[in-house]
Amino acid sequence: MLENINLKKKLSHADYNQALPLLQHRLYDLEKASWDHGVPTVILFEGWDASGKGTATAALTQRLDPRGFRLYPITAPRTYEQQYPWLWRFWLKVPNRGEMVIFDRSWYLRVLDERVERTVPEKHWRDAYRDIVEFERMLADDGVLILKFFLHISRKEQKKRFRAIEDNPLEAWRVTAADWDRHRKYGQYLAAVEQMLELTESEYAPWTIVEATSKWYARQKIFETIIASMEKHLGAKAPPAVESAKAAKKDAELRSAAESLGGEGA
Repeated sequence: MLENINLKKKLSHADYNQALPLLQHRLYDLEKASWDHGVPTVILFEGWDASGKGTATAALTQRLDPRGFRLYPITAPRTYEQQYPWLWRFWLKVPNRGEMVIFDRSWYLRVLDERVERTVPEKHWRDAYRDIVEFERMLADDGVLILKFFLHISRKEQKKRFRAIEDNPLEAWRVTAADWDRHRKYGQYLAAVEQMLELTESEYAPWTIVEATSKWYARQKIFETIIASMEKHLGAKAPPAVESAKAAKKDAELRSAAESLGGEGA
């Protein structure tokens, strides 16, 4: 599956900046409409280390109302969390009515990292596929919109990004020995990702594979996918797109003025 993905897709920074105001305003309007109508949303990001999950999340949430969403960076379970059923800690984080919840990594750690690193028995990660499908089905049946993204880059691109980060004294701390160890296991993780995508794809919780070599292309695709899905899920409750366009035009003009005055711009 992943070998057929075209990782050469690109978008220029200028084209991304031109599209960004409209995307951000449209997402803001849909966030508010979801809140007003009690429609919950789950957005989760999986992907390779250094594929841009964190920066994509930052761009996504930059103009959202912070009262309407929660962001959870997911790491390995803590000792006390291991005393509960493994999905317990994720049940505690599902969205309230009208709320948007964003996961930077998710319950898919069980069938990726925990599988490849052998931190859980094989039976546990094999059983997890069934648990995940049932978990997501229960959420969807309760009206939750579920969007799942996998940010894909090549092994060569990942190494290039690791090196670039290490060359920056202010950023070098981000690349650890564990990151390089996972990089060496790229092939094992690739097999795990392929099986994950195959066994957990569904009409109510679909995967979107994001070609992430170009961070600008990746971010725009994520925005557009979320917006299209929220519009479809809200149906007639979705606000008119023309209002988002007017607000975006005004915002773009303000950004342009700020840039001309020496401000931070976009």
